[in-house]
Amino acid sequence: MLEAIKQAALGAMDAAGPVIVQLGIVTSVNPLKVMVDNRLELTEDFFIIPESLTKFEIDLKHTHGIDGSGATKEALVEKIIIRKPLAIGDKLLLIRMQGGQRYVIMDRVVNL
Repeated sequence: MLEAIKQAALGAMDAAGPVIVQLGIVTSVNPLKVMVDNRLELTEDFFIIPESLTKFEIDLKHTHGIDGSGATKEALVEKIIIRKPLAIGDKLLLIRMQGGQRYVIMDRVVNL
């Protein structure tokens, strides 16, 4: 009887799709597609993407007076990227939410 209860509990847990940590690789960025565990390619609809993995850049372009004549020179002409966006080939640390329908992208992985 006890063994039957254990089996039923394990079956119910497996059916609920418990939280699992998985790896993924970005295969496309527009639209976002991620290959999960080298077998399943999912689209952006399946992911919760944290702000830390979105592009953030700032424009610090400004001018300086270079002498007393009123002449100016532009400085820092290019925008500075603070956070780079997801790119093809990025390896991701994913957490599959209970039920298995959504994934939270935790971060990029730099070394496996």
